[in-house]
Amino acid sequence: MTLNQLRKRIDRIDRDVLRLLNQRAALALRIGEFKKKRGLPVFDGRREEEVLRRLMRASCGPLPPSASHEIFRVILRLSRRLQVLKSGRGKG
Repeated sequence: MTLNQLRKRIDRIDRDVLRLLNQRAALALRIGEFKKKRGLPVFDGRREEEVLRRLMRASCGPLPPSASHEIFRVILRLSRRLQVLKSGRGKG
């Protein structure tokens, strides 16, 4: 496989990852709306730690678990921020 072909495959994967991240963000917004209606806090530390533990167990490389952990910490933080901004509840 040529370098150009490999890069094209990465480009397709990047588009797929972005599409999935946007789907995830849309669901996070729905969760934020659900929580707001019920007076629940945006941040649920137990849930976030549970998500991270589950993902680290599922990590099968070559990306090291520490890198997966870092990536998903950012995704969770940005999802929380999106919920806060959309709900008008202050900082995220």
